[in-house]
Amino acid sequence: MHSFKRIIPASFVVLWATGFIGARYAMPWAEPFTFLAIRFVLAAILFAGLSAVLGSRRASRKEALHAIVAGVLMHGVYLGAVFWAIHKGMPAGLSALIVGLQPLITAVLAGKFLGEAILPRHWTGLTAGLLGVVIVLWPKLGAIGGGVTAATLTASLISVLGMSAGTIWQKRFASGGDLVSATMWQYVGGSVLTILGSLAFETRTITVNGELVFAMAWLVLVLSIGAIFLLMVMIRDGEMSKVASLFYLVPAVTAVIAWALFGEQLNLLQIAGMVIATLGVGLATARPDRPQPTRARASR
Repeated sequence: MHSFKRIIPASFVVLWATGFIGARYAMPWAEPFTFLAIRFVLAAILFAGLSAVLGSRRASRKEALHAIVAGVLMHGVYLGAVFWAIHKGMPAGLSALIVGLQPLITAVLAGKFLGEAILPRHWTGLTAGLLGVVIVLWPKLGAIGGGVTAATLTASLISVLGMSAGTIWQKRFASGGDLVSATMWQYVGGSVLTILGSLAFETRTITVNGELVFAMAWLVLVLSIGAIFLLMVMIRDGEMSKVASLFYLVPAVTAVIAWALFGEQLNLLQIAGMVIATLGVGLATARPDRPQPTRARASR
């Protein structure tokens, strides 16, 4: 079990980075809230079945409510806002750069609401990680285009706040129960918000083809089940500022995947950014120094 936990952070980063594959294939064929609503409903059904097969403990009403709130924030607000902004023309690189603020915001919230102590070297690591993200994404910021509006910028910022608040809520209120049951209720919360968004703002038109089916299968099985479950384990077992810092590695891994699969440019500047981001995450996740033994003082 200890060996498995050691590979969870790296596995999470790789799985989370592949999310762009599904988004890239899906967005031409479905509107964002409609696509996400279907994805979340499918994920909730799969987790309900998994919970029944494993005999997971049923969540209490309070646990379910807290998980639903976390799901509204982490899935509905975060992904809904990101997909909507990109669908409206926000460049993916700029969106990813704004989302890159999430670890810093989470660290601030963790200090305030969870009482986590963030050491100076951790702040240095978080700042270095953000610098690495900027360097990795810099070549993609040239073609800003007309998709950068007050609405899309606001949506991107809302997505960051949603993810940060959702992970803090999960850590503080919803990490004590069964992970499978809690994750199912998270997707119920995400489903409710995206279904309402779909009904209010979209035509719910879907073009079913191979690309859309592949995207849906990939995002449900790999992201909604695999990556999110690993994230829940890390939130339960780790400090939020350290868990959040892993998101700095996602743009770098995504750039490598895009280079391998789609032939996208990957230059020396971006590689340098990856190194800086990795070093930043290393500092941010460093364990605190072991307390030095103190000598007993003679009583006066």
